[in-house]
Amino acid sequence: MPWELRVALRYLTARRKQAFISLISAVAVLGVAVGVAALFIALGLMTGLQSEIRARILGATAHISIFRTGARPLEDYQSLVDRVRRVPGVAGAAPALYGKALLASTTSSAVATLKGIVPPEERTVTDVISKIRDGSIASFDHPDEAVPPVLLGSALAESLNVGVGDVVTITSSRGRLTPVGMFPNVRRARVVGTVKTGLFEFDAGWGYLPLSAAQRLFEDPDRTTMVEVRLADMFAVKRAEKDLVAALGESFVTTDWIEMNGSLFSALWIEKMAIGITIGLIVAVAALNIVATLVLMVMEKHKDIAILVSMGASRRAIMRVFVLQGSLIGAVGTAVGGVVGWTVCRVLDRYQLIRIPEDVYQIAWVPFRLLPGDATVVLLGALVVCFLATLYPAHGAARLDPAEALRYE
Repeated sequence: MPWELRVALRYLTARRKQAFISLISAVAVLGVAVGVAALFIALGLMTGLQSEIRARILGATAHISIFRTGARPLEDYQSLVDRVRRVPGVAGAAPALYGKALLASTTSSAVATLKGIVPPEERTVTDVISKIRDGSIASFDHPDEAVPPVLLGSALAESLNVGVGDVVTITSSRGRLTPVGMFPNVRRARVVGTVKTGLFEFDAGWGYLPLSAAQRLFEDPDRTTMVEVRLADMFAVKRAEKDLVAALGESFVTTDWIEMNGSLFSALWIEKMAIGITIGLIVAVAALNIVATLVLMVMEKHKDIAILVSMGASRRAIMRVFVLQGSLIGAVGTAVGGVVGWTVCRVLDRYQLIRIPEDVYQIAWVPFRLLPGDATVVLLGALVVCFLATLYPAHGAARLDPAEALRYE
């Protein structure tokens, strides 16, 4: 062991008369630990929130949606789906028909977005079918034309006070033109299940019909509004959109999940950076504690420093003693804070201890996801800040004049 490290350790574990110095060192270690742990927890919270919301959105919606220019409906949509599936990088494709409608039960009513789906193809694009909580989608394969089946979001079903087997009335804004004006299209549908995606926006305002029933309801026979696509790599949407337009022709346009939710994810990213910088200041304050600790140590040990210099220790060696001392404080505090922060994130995430209003934040509890990259940046940043904090006191110790220090001893 180098003698500089041995001296640094001895100074950090001072006893009796120097017990106050040891206390100050312990406070400095605690300050670094608290800063690192707080930063771990904050980054884990923001990353977990962003990841959970993104996963739930992509579980209920497609990666890419394909439209025809001019908002024209897609007539030969099945051949279009087959062409889309042959594009490299596409994992699944399905037709979809969207429309707004008023749903009414015997006790309540609500406006909802209805989506016409083909279950076998929808499974390749979204996770909606796997999120069915009550009931079954089996009747979608052979729907009753008079009373077609419908899946409702769990919160929407609760607001309508309906369950599996109940009948709801659906009034579409797209109706038939009669001599007395536009007559709304009114149909009845039987609730065959409820869907809980985990996102309040979808659970409280979405319903799902067989595609053929949706076409009759919205007066779009044998047509759809779009083809939805899931990619093997959800982040490769820009390249995939170019490939899809090249394969389908210029008469088609696309939109992707990043464009549709860009403002949400940008806000979450800005919040993550702001919180990270703000809480990161705790580490900077802890570094000031290291400066104060080393300055007190230099003042306390000026005689020892003078003796070491008189015995032949170089100025650089004296500087290394105090750099090592401060670096040890930073390393121990960073290690302790990292372990505590990681443990807290794991416990909070595993047991879902922090509950939040689902209708405000889209999710019912706060998830924590600490990325290895974020943890590495925090640990390295804390070590660098603590190292920089040692330079000024160490430089002051190296400049100490031994003759002046020993004159009155």
